[in-house]
Amino acid sequence: MGTHEVSAQDDPAKTTPATIDTLTVIPGDLTVLDTVKNDSIKPKKAGLDATIKRKAKGYEKLDQRNKTLLLHDEAELYYKDIELKAGQIIMKYDRDEVFAGRLKDSLGNYTQYPYFKQGGNVVEADSIHFNSKTKKARVWNSRSDQGEFRIRGELTKKENDSVYYIKGARFTTSKDINNPEYYFLTYKVKFVPGEKVVVGPTQMWIADVPTPLVLPFGFFPMTDKAESGFIVPTFGDNSRQGYFLQNGGYYFAMSDYYDLAVLGDYYTNGSYGLRFQSSYAQRYKFNGNVNFRYENNVQSERGFPDYARSTQYNIQWSHNQDAKANPNSRFSASVNLGSSQYYRQSLNMNNIGSSLNNTMQSSVSYSKTFQTVPAVNLSLSATHSQNTNTEQINMTLPTLQASVDRVFPFAPADAPKKGLIKNINLQYNLRGENRIQTYDSLFFKPEMFRDAKSGLQHTIPLSTNFKVFRYFSVSAATNYQETWVMNTIRREFDADSAASVIQDVKGFDSYRTYNFSSSIGTTIYGTFPFGDDKKIQAIRHVIRPSVSYSYSPSFDQYYDYYQYDAAGTLREYTRFESGLFGQPGKTYSSSVGIAVNNTFEAKVRNDDDDSPDAEPKKIMLLNNLNFTTSYNLAADSLAWAPLRVSAGTNLFKDKMNVNFGTTLDPYAIDNSGTRINTYNIDNGGSLFRMTSANLTLNYSITSEDGKSGDGENKESQTARNGGREDDLFGRATDLSDSRKSMFDEEEDSTKPDKNEGGFFNAKLPWDLRFAYSLTYSNNKREREIIGNSIMFSGNIDITPRWKMGFSSGYDFVQKGVTFTQMRFERDLLSWRMDFNWIPIGDNTSWGFFIGIKSSVLSDIKWDKRQVPDRVIR
Repeated sequence: MGTHEVSAQDDPAKTTPATIDTLTVIPGDLTVLDTVKNDSIKPKKAGLDATIKRKAKGYEKLDQRNKTLLLHDEAELYYKDIELKAGQIIMKYDRDEVFAGRLKDSLGNYTQYPYFKQGGNVVEADSIHFNSKTKKARVWNSRSDQGEFRIRGELTKKENDSVYYIKGARFTTSKDINNPEYYFLTYKVKFVPGEKVVVGPTQMWIADVPTPLVLPFGFFPMTDKAESGFIVPTFGDNSRQGYFLQNGGYYFAMSDYYDLAVLGDYYTNGSYGLRFQSSYAQRYKFNGNVNFRYENNVQSERGFPDYARSTQYNIQWSHNQDAKANPNSRFSASVNLGSSQYYRQSLNMNNIGSSLNNTMQSSVSYSKTFQTVPAVNLSLSATHSQNTNTEQINMTLPTLQASVDRVFPFAPADAPKKGLIKNINLQYNLRGENRIQTYDSLFFKPEMFRDAKSGLQHTIPLSTNFKVFRYFSVSAATNYQETWVMNTIRREFDADSAASVIQDVKGFDSYRTYNFSSSIGTTIYGTFPFGDDKKIQAIRHVIRPSVSYSYSPSFDQYYDYYQYDAAGTLREYTRFESGLFGQPGKTYSSSVGIAVNNTFEAKVRNDDDDSPDAEPKKIMLLNNLNFTTSYNLAADSLAWAPLRVSAGTNLFKDKMNVNFGTTLDPYAIDNSGTRINTYNIDNGGSLFRMTSANLTLNYSITSEDGKSGDGENKESQTARNGGREDDLFGRATDLSDSRKSMFDEEEDSTKPDKNEGGFFNAKLPWDLRFAYSLTYSNNKREREIIGNSIMFSGNIDITPRWKMGFSSGYDFVQKGVTFTQMRFERDLLSWRMDFNWIPIGDNTSWGFFIGIKSSVLSDIKWDKRQVPDRVIR
């Protein structure tokens, strides 16, 4: 078998000398040859107007007299823009007609069905008759993919490249066109590739069983581009808001670069909500999305004692720039702001777990690097942080930062920077802010801007580092800082009120500070061998001790006195109190810091490798064991700072992360709980007094390759709402598009079938996460555990197509179950069914959905939900 080319000058005698005169044409496949009428127009001169490439496993025959080419068994033909594969192919090249059909095997079963491709259109059928010049064709039992649809028709008539007529057709989105789990049966279809499908009376069949769903006619758009259209709402009821329609609206496919979805909710007691969602993207440049959500929530009925009304809104904006778009400048945005109670009172949330979050944060920034010598970096940003409990908002509008790269004035540009002098370097940093502190009720009102604070801070750090005695690293640095502010205060005594008052002073003012710091440190390695024949061959201990010194003078020149009361009492203050960048320090500081960092590593015999040259494995026993404290040389008492001890390690092949920390105070306390200048050991106690301790455990495991799973998805709605990126506070559920899986699963044709190997041999992936936290407090001998909770979440494939997910936990201090969510999902091939349930707590709710995955038929669904009963406070 080979690939050949044939033209009009080929000699028929050179064709394969097989028994070609015994060819049998199977009835029903190529009998169309007998029914083709002769054209009334005089035939053109015989000959080929293009090169034919063909091959066949069985035999081939070129009949120059009848202008016929025949290929048998695994036949392939490439002519003009036609690609044809079939059991047997006959081509009448004088009339540009092609016939293709199947073959029967020894058992009488049909094999090698025709595969036809012209341009971008692909058709699989039982037999095909095609004229490449007129573009007309007749196809028996055709099977083709058009967008998300798969269409099968008993008889298809192709008029031209743009119009098909199909008789006895059924279309579906199922992968198995021959045995679909559902399909729509119709007897008349007009099909325009890439544009539309128009059908006559159509009935829906599920598992080959007819349903009562019958349409007198239908129109389905068929295009690769997004199309505008209505979004069917979800129906439900709520005990406080009544019956409702949720997530109904209209989708605007505005262009290839951006879109807009307008969604709304309505409740019979008068509550309503509006949402505007838009996504945009430009390849290799940027992408992002914008969400605006507004709700008018009404509780109960007017006149009842529990009647309440509130309006809530939320704005989200995410923008990402492609790293290749501009290497020297970058713009990004991550915005999540709005009413502090939005997530707690919203009746239609994308993620119910967001109500557990206490903060909302936003950041919009632009940065640019100027490729000068030295390089200059410039950034402009706006930030927002909102506490949903206190409803306090902190914003910077904007923050300006500029810096000049490090300069080595005593070293040539191409010379190594070694030694005390050559390593001396300096920088310049500038930071300017306009900081606003306000509350939710005053957001974007004139009062919000009235108390804004503005200022600039210039910093010039000068530093160097070098080695002494070969093994000790020394660093020294001094830092000069000049601060410019536009807001100061003046304290004075008011005789009318007989009290001191504070007056705000607008105008430029400044102060200058400086400090000095240095450190010396080294690294000590210790190895404890146990023998190469032992399981643990050696333990390696690495110690990194360091001693640091810091000095800061007193800047008392910026302090004044004022009359505090009518008695003439004088008190000291600085006009830079509550300044944008703090206030100059008045306390002389000279302190020594001591730190010791330890790591422990074991060398273990590699029993998995039997070769004599097998290298031992290295296992980390302790990632860190740190001790830090300091001594204030300028203090008259209580000079030692508490000793902080922290440790961390990974267990079970890095699947469990363990962190521990404690604070040890060397000083005693009196009966009121105040630290006194007496060592605890001299007061009848131990050497140290433990004032606090904390322990955290995080365990994550998955069935796939034994690797730990973090369950994180930074692009999820949970993360965008400011929540955790794992499932410990529940999994995000997009109520506006229930076709999406709750388990972030995407279709991937390259992955093996989940059912491969049968039920008992099927691979059932799962992942589990545990988080445990313990906090102990003993500042004033209370000896209390103030925090003790465990949280867990997981996702399990009960069967290859049944998924279950859960999130829950328990608080041992409050003695209650934490946020709990149960998720169930059934993969019904072309359909999807899920059940989302929050059984306890203030967010009790459930939702059930069954519908077709395909966006073309997304309105064929059943979506029933019981949303949480919100109490407006």
